Amino acid sequence: MDIAALRSARLRSHRLSAPAATVRDAAVHMLAVQAQEFWAGRWALASRSRGAPRLSDLDAAFDAGVLVRAWTMRGTIHVIPAPDLAWVLSLTSERQLRQGAGTRASEGIDDSVLRCAERLARAALGGGGRLGRREFLSMLEAGGVSTAGQRGYHLIVALALRGVVCWGPVVPRDDGPTREQYLVLVEEWVRDAAAPADPLIEMFVRFIDGHGPAGVGDFAWWAGLPVTVARRAAAASLDRVDEVDDGLYVAASGPRRSSSAPGVVALAAFDEYYLSYVDRGLVCPPELLSLVGPGKNGLVRPILLARGVVAGAWSHSKAVGRHGEDPVPELAVPDAATTAEIDAALARYARFIAG
Repeated sequence: MDIAALRSARLRSHRLSAPAATVRDAAVHMLAVQAQEFWAGRWALASRSRGAPRLSDLDAAFDAGVLVRAWTMRGTIHVIPAPDLAWVLSLTSERQLRQGAGTRASEGIDDSVLRCAERLARAALGGGGRLGRREFLSMLEAGGVSTAGQRGYHLIVALALRGVVCWGPVVPRDDGPTREQYLVLVEEWVRDAAAPADPLIEMFVRFIDGHGPAGVGDFAWWAGLPVTVARRAAAASLDRVDEVDDGLYVAASGPRRSSSAPGVVALAAFDEYYLSYVDRGLVCPPELLSLVGPGKNGLVRPILLARGVVAGAWSHSKAVGRHGEDPVPELAVPDAATTAEIDAALARYARFIAG
């Protein structure tokens, strides 16, 4: 498969040139999108949906229990359809917990501390309770579990990886886009949990559906699973995906490109189109890799994408009172996009974040 065909196919599978009918459909199609920046995870789904989704549409999906946010893979927080949370964690949580064991030990978080924290969480959140981050940590402190330093963060992560809590409904905010969610009990908040016959096959197929053409190494990186496990997943999935040349897999039946899809789109920070592959140079010129990231701080910047290729970056303030300001483009390849195309791409985001 030549590079132009690969980019075109990825644009379709990512729903960037074949947008989904709703943000829920986009989330189901992608399975999980990286979202340590809450605004970015919401825009990642909105940018893959038809029409002009607003921030309020995404917040309503969280409030209704359609979407949740949790540490689904690689020790990184993602937005995921609520019914898919448990089975994905059944594949990824044990490995993530092992990888974080040293950090928890250095913070003095052992099994007895986690058992106490879980007991307190279940008591505080049971019966439909919900707590913001500060209130949750205060509750732990009041119950005798120290949250000093980074302990609070690592306690929340460990409880989430154990499938006890997740980030659910949004915390209302009057002066701009909300940045926070309430912690809720997974067993009460997530209704109609999915139970695929083979979770590993399901994860590989859903990854290829939303990210293909992609290889075994890409899936291993994205899912945070060993390559041997990724190979097994690919071999067992051949009745649901197609293998093409160069060791790439594609969806057996992918979405069709929309004739009205724009050639230039503004992607979120940490967007899946850029981040989900071992070789990012296929969609980003090598000289722009340092512009986009990850940098020393781990940040991956919002991207200007022109016809499937990274052409620059953009920025926008989420500070109180500034979310209504215009996004600022940083086009690094002058001939890659016109001013009108860039303005249209950023205007779509501006309408989203103001809504």
